Amino acid sequence: MVDGQVRTTDVTDSAILDAMLSVPREAFVPLARQPLAYIDEDIEVAPGRYLMEPSPFAKIVQLAEIAPGDVVLDVGCATGYSSAILSRLASSVVALECDPALAASASETLSGLGHDNVAVVEGPLEQGYPSEAPYDAIFVGGAVDEVPDALLSQLKDGGRLVAVVGRGNAGVARVFTRSGEVIASRRGFNAAVQPLPGFLRAPAFQF
Repeated sequence: MVDGQVRTTDVTDSAILDAMLSVPREAFVPLARQPLAYIDEDIEVAPGRYLMEPSPFAKIVQLAEIAPGDVVLDVGCATGYSSAILSRLASSVVALECDPALAASASETLSGLGHDNVAVVEGPLEQGYPSEAPYDAIFVGGAVDEVPDALLSQLKDGGRLVAVVGRGNAGVARVFTRSGEVIASRRGFNAAVQPLPGFLRAPAFQF
């Protein structure tokens, strides 16, 4: 997976590559789908929830430029694979999940694999987890229509938020950075990933 799907798509951060080599991806996939754990596709882990395809996942994480001392919020951790990778890069990870069953599964798997610097918490994904804010980096684990101010407000000065904004082939991985009270955004690359619940843009009124 790492050699065939990740290295070949401009992921050059050795810490990310090492993390993806060391974390058993199959541990975060339902038993019936474990033979598919390393394919280059999204894998459904619960109705409407997915383990992101390895290549775009690694490229989005690379955009965040996570450092060893960082505190990271993982929004939509699902079964916990993203949190496991992030925990190898950062000082600590707050893994936010809105589905109680997925949160329980993530907590059990992460604990069993020794990821002791991850705390799994439950709550609405679009609201983030302000009680542990601010964060050096926020990883949004799926496509969103827009990034809410509630999440951006939880960044530290100099912090980065990475997310895929837009759906399907219209999706673009973007990195948002905070400098004082100013939030800047830049384009990373095109990315088609599965959407996260809770981030639908409210329909505009039309005459």
